[in-house]
Amino acid sequence: MIVYNVTIKIDLAVHELWVAWMKEDHIPKILETGCFTEYKFYRIMEENQSDGMTYAVQYFAPQLSNYFDYQAQHAEQLQKEMRDTWPDKYGAFMTLLREI
Repeated sequence: MIVYNVTIKIDLAVHELWVAWMKEDHIPKILETGCFTEYKFYRIMEENQSDGMTYAVQYFAPQLSNYFDYQAQHAEQLQKEMRDTWPDKYGAFMTLLREI
């Protein structure tokens, strides 16, 4: 199993709207690509949340080739939608994991 983990710190002023957008729009679009079979959405529990809330979304793929297909065919457009919808409101980094 391959896990594509996206960690995002979102501005406090918009984080509730962003969570709804993720659940209703962005995550369903990622799953519709067919590259991932499921996801999990977490809030990272931090003591200092004065500059934003941090979340992690994990997308699960059966094979590494599914992840590469996502990157080659879908990631650019979906990441652009995130930038266009939430300009200057978040920071993100991605991690690729393999289940042991």
